[in-house]
Amino acid sequence: MRGSGGLNDLLRAKAGGGAAEPAATDANGDTFKDALLKSIDQVNQLQGEAATAQEDIASGRTTNLEDVMLATQKADTAFRALLAVRNKVTAAYDELKQVRI
Repeated sequence: MRGSGGLNDLLRAKAGGGAAEPAATDANGDTFKDALLKSIDQVNQLQGEAATAQEDIASGRTTNLEDVMLATQKADTAFRALLAVRNKVTAAYDELKQVRI
């Protein structure tokens, strides 16, 4: 039995030792990797906006607490969704590692 070399090794072995099949794309031509990286960037942007809003309220540049709370909640929700995706991907990868070839 081989060591856990990674998902690409597993895909090559399943394909009969050849190269792995091309990544699946959506209607826009984006791969899962592209979509995941885009989501990470969006979460990072939302967290930056929330941090800026919190700094503004703390320094007195704004008094609109509702906008600060909304920005913070958006960032938290987006991060939790991204964390859920990461957990699902990790679980799927762990399951694939258990597949006997």
